[in-house]
Amino acid sequence: MRIAINCRSILLDHRTGIGRYSYNLLDCLGQIDKGNSFLLYAPKRCFDFKRRLPLFPYKNFKPLVDLFNAGPQRLFKKVDLYHLPSPQVIEQVKKVKLVVTVHDLIYKTYPQSHTPETLQAAQRQMEFIVRYADKIICVSQSTRTDLHRFFNLPLEKTCVIYNGVDRNLFYPLDESQRILARERLKCLGINQRFILFVGTVEPRKNLTGLLHSFALLKSEQAFTGQLVVAGMKGWMIQGLEELIKQLGIAKDVIFTGFVRDDQLRELYNLAEVFVFPSFYEGFGFPIVEAFCCGAATVTSDNSSCGEIASDAALTVTPKTPSQIAQGIIRLLEDKVFNQYLRQKAIRRASEFSFIQTARETLKIYERIVP
Repeated sequence: MRIAINCRSILLDHRTGIGRYSYNLLDCLGQIDKGNSFLLYAPKRCFDFKRRLPLFPYKNFKPLVDLFNAGPQRLFKKVDLYHLPSPQVIEQVKKVKLVVTVHDLIYKTYPQSHTPETLQAAQRQMEFIVRYADKIICVSQSTRTDLHRFFNLPLEKTCVIYNGVDRNLFYPLDESQRILARERLKCLGINQRFILFVGTVEPRKNLTGLLHSFALLKSEQAFTGQLVVAGMKGWMIQGLEELIKQLGIAKDVIFTGFVRDDQLRELYNLAEVFVFPSFYEGFGFPIVEAFCCGAATVTSDNSSCGEIASDAALTVTPKTPSQIAQGIIRLLEDKVFNQYLRQKAIRRASEFSFIQTARETLKIYERIVP
């Protein structure tokens, strides 16, 4: 079987979300499958030197860089299956089976976080894949449920395959490593105990609710440390700085911006509590990454957050800052429960493996190609 996989999400070195999924899926497919041929289709402009296809050490991987926008129909020769790791509109490739991974239906479930232009683009993408995809992989049951709620398609056309996590990046640190990590994190302005949030700063992630919760902790003197926000700035974040000033917490809130994987690992390990109060997630990579590091976690009880966390985190209603604050306080004050959740988190994280993701994805390929 000749399998082409779209690699546009892994052409930059900084990878989050879909990029992590695509890279790890490819790497694990290379580890477990030596019989099929994989074409790594990379659409990029001729003089775009910032984007490059990663080198994989697998003999059955062949790069296919599309420098002149020729498109799959012209470049794919004798391809049996084309996998899009995320939705997009493409020209229909005749006689080639199409598999698409859908990570979320955010534009439907939380449209206020999108511009009219992005809503229209997302709708075109989904209409295309619902019509033409032979199989749609959803990264959680929550995402699959949303897909069938908003689109009329047969249940057998979709399936759930969970994402994995890279345990070479995320794992518990021993005490000597933690001591060194505390010193290294000082360069980010972190010099006290801290509560951690990880994610792109945008309305859907509910940072506003977390800031109000943090202010409650401060007013009740339940926590004297810092709130660390690790992630790039997204859209529609105007007013956050003013809110932080109004709440009187400016000196205790640190925005790190994008952090390297080694820094992120250290943040997860050293956080007193990891808080992920998102209004909607298709999967929620930070939850599993935090679990791998043994973080005591508070997350939302909605969308996929509760599904992925299971009983290894304390789940709360994200729309109520006081509930978020109460959850954090419980993990700060109840040391026994805190340690219990940390142990449960590591066990829960072991259930997410990119090797398993690749195995299940390969089975899909084999089922739909005669």
